Amino acid sequence: MTRHRRSPRPLAIALDPARVQWAPNTVLAEVQSAWLAAVGPAIAADARPSSERAGVLTVSCSAAVWAQELDLMGPAILDRLNAGIRRGHLKRLRCVAATPPDDRVR
Repeated sequence: MTRHRRSPRPLAIALDPARVQWAPNTVLAEVQSAWLAAVGPAIAADARPSSERAGVLTVSCSAAVWAQELDLMGPAILDRLNAGIRRGHLKRLRCVAATPPDDRVR
């Protein structure tokens, strides 16, 4: 007797291996993958890593108050991010108040 799945599997389960394969081989891509785990959902909803250059990670925040808070939390965030990435080493956060890019497909 064949057992059938009662509900559909989330699409993310099927796409996760492809996502890992297609991700760019950069420090920024690795940081973006580790971001949610490093900062938690509240911060991740209002701040996103937008660029990295020579160990300086630029984080785009939805408001100046978020940029200021992340500046204060910078050392702890850097420790968690550096523990979660394999390549490169982040030295500093640069937090800016700028609307993060919209991830939705239009």
